[in-house]
Amino acid sequence: MAQVTVQIDGKAYRMACEEGQEAHLEELASGFDQYVGHLKSQFGEIGDLRLTVMAGIMVMDELNDVRRRLTKLEAETEDLRKGREGVMSEVSRNEDAIAQALGELTSQIQGMAAKLSGKPPVN
Repeated sequence: MAQVTVQIDGKAYRMACEEGQEAHLEELASGFDQYVGHLKSQFGEIGDLRLTVMAGIMVMDELNDVRRRLTKLEAETEDLRKGREGVMSEVSRNEDAIAQALGELTSQIQGMAAKLSGKPPVN
């Protein structure tokens, strides 16, 4: 395991993480530190524990909002996929109908051409 020291509200915290995840952990800590700093600027010195809890709740609120939006987007994506499948099925049926109509029209034209030329129709 790798070790990283992160700064939250001016205090150093040594943390373990998987190898290669050090920069990601530092980025997460920096983002959390911004929440703590924002709250501290709004409320002043209200205690480390209270600031940390409030920042954690803010993060969870944002996470909850993102999850709701993700769920909505996944449902919309599924609706679009189903709609696409319906359209593609309709396109396939239309193509089949057009191919059949063209085949029948070709036979009729060949029959007329054969009558006009006096030759037997080609099948």
